[in-house]
Amino acid sequence: MAVRAISQEAFDDLVRENVEDLGMEPSEALEDALYTLKLQGVDLSGIITCVPGESVKDNPVIACLDRLKEFDSVSKDGLLRDEDLDEISSLFDKLEELCSSPESGNAAIAMKHGSVESTCSICSKIKTATGSNRILVPCLKALASLIRDIQSTEAFRNASGPRIVVGLLRDSSSDSDLLDAGFGVVAAAAAGNEVVKQLFMELKVDELILQVLNQQSKITIKALYDAIRVILTPDDNRVVASQVYGYARTFAKLGIARALTEALQAGIGSDSLVSASIALKSIAVNDEICKSIAEAGGIDTLLRCIDDSGEQGNKTAAKTCCSLLSKLAGSDSNKSTIVEKRGLDKLIKLAQRFSDDPLVIQEVMSIIAIICLRSPDHAASAIEAGAGDLAVQAMKRFPTAAQMQRNACNMIRNIAVRSAENRTHLLAIGIEKLIRTAKANNETCRESATDALRDLGLDNYNS
Repeated sequence: MAVRAISQEAFDDLVRENVEDLGMEPSEALEDALYTLKLQGVDLSGIITCVPGESVKDNPVIACLDRLKEFDSVSKDGLLRDEDLDEISSLFDKLEELCSSPESGNAAIAMKHGSVESTCSICSKIKTATGSNRILVPCLKALASLIRDIQSTEAFRNASGPRIVVGLLRDSSSDSDLLDAGFGVVAAAAAGNEVVKQLFMELKVDELILQVLNQQSKITIKALYDAIRVILTPDDNRVVASQVYGYARTFAKLGIARALTEALQAGIGSDSLVSASIALKSIAVNDEICKSIAEAGGIDTLLRCIDDSGEQGNKTAAKTCCSLLSKLAGSDSNKSTIVEKRGLDKLIKLAQRFSDDPLVIQEVMSIIAIICLRSPDHAASAIEAGAGDLAVQAMKRFPTAAQMQRNACNMIRNIAVRSAENRTHLLAIGIEKLIRTAKANNETCRESATDALRDLGLDNYNS
């Protein structure tokens, strides 16, 4: 069902009619208009709800935008005047502050009043020279705060936003603050919009990303990693087949996967570990890429980070590294590499260190399940490392952690399916009762629990 919309003028007229025709008090008229329109399913995002007598222009967002539009309109020769730059910078700081909170609704108000178009226009009129970041950084940060939905990403596209932002990034590729602000816009604009992703790729944003990764090895550009992840996420429901899988292969072929793998080598002391891991996971879309990451030292680095995160109690790093290792373990050759490098022992040790966190444990179980899939030898190694005991302890301790219980069932199934010896061991330590309890109490793991009971060789696995 299409969402109904209303203009600011129509809303103001309705409130005014409530006062003039129905004799309501101004506050009552406003409340009645809001209630009536919500009942009718009207989308009120971006509407300034002021009572009669107040001006829309009194809204701080509108006042800020009107002043910026004045500067934009009086610019000469396509450039802003130097004497205006300090005030423009302050206005963008204020606009970002007003629109940074989603709960405020200010971004929607700004969007309805041409904020994206005006900001893109001003961006295009800023000279990229020494000191230009004093206005470019606030401008780009404000722009990122304004782009929140498909309407704003389309406004950005129609205002030549991708070309403008990539041009600024290319001209200022040595300024870390500007890079962070600019890639923040790339991440915001590409989210949920397949066409904008394509435009960025046509503008060679991948080459720019690699250039920045290679020259900024000691500086964290967090938004750059966000941009990689967003560009490679198929999140536009309007398209039947996303092109992001091809983009991921392009990123890998260009060398971005290797550059990210090298970034991980700084270890858990690096600010970029988590962001780089998430970005690298988005590139690892096929067996060839997963193997190339391993060949570049990715598995060695991740296992070291898993050890370090356990010793230092860093749960975020532990979960992120495990999530990436789980993706890499999808390659058969990588499974063997992980086992040969005593990865199973390291994973069990990590789960023991974070025995109070089912989220870490479920990540560990996911990796072990993948490693053991169709491999009796790996399953035997998992039992030897203590995977069966891990399942028993965790399933007892967290009976309502549905995803962890599901991962435990999948792990047990893959360990048991081709090994009578493993089945005997698992049944002897009491796994059947725990699986049946999980099946009864957690709907999300019923299918996995049934499969695990069947592959344990139990006749009544459906009960």
